[in-house]
Amino acid sequence: MNVPDNLFYTKDHEWVQLDSEARTLRMGITDFAQDALGDVVFVQAPAVGTHTQVGMTFAEVESSKSVSDIYAPATGVITEINEDLAESPQRVNEDPYGKGWICAIELTPDATTDHLLDAAAYKELVQP
Repeated sequence: MNVPDNLFYTKDHEWVQLDSEARTLRMGITDFAQDALGDVVFVQAPAVGTHTQVGMTFAEVESSKSVSDIYAPATGVITEINEDLAESPQRVNEDPYGKGWICAIELTPDATTDHLLDAAAYKELVQP
């Protein structure tokens, strides 16, 4: 299981790449999550301009096994989506931390990221 040290994680198995200077983040689902889902066949990304609240459902990933909700890792506004996933949802399986990213969020001024886990804490969460 791949858990890059330079990212942050949620308990719901999303990863976050944080740019604290710009107050933006890029996110997707973790290697653990994509492996548990199986072959991803569809990604319903949120629309640009959608307002998110930490913990709210704002996207879905459909696989050969099930449909899973994706939860907002922070409060903000969607500024970009990975449009390539519409034609190539399998990128979530092939490269979850790279070409399989789902969206970018601009954090609101009062948004916090204190609830995010570092790589060590996430590994502890998912390993038996």
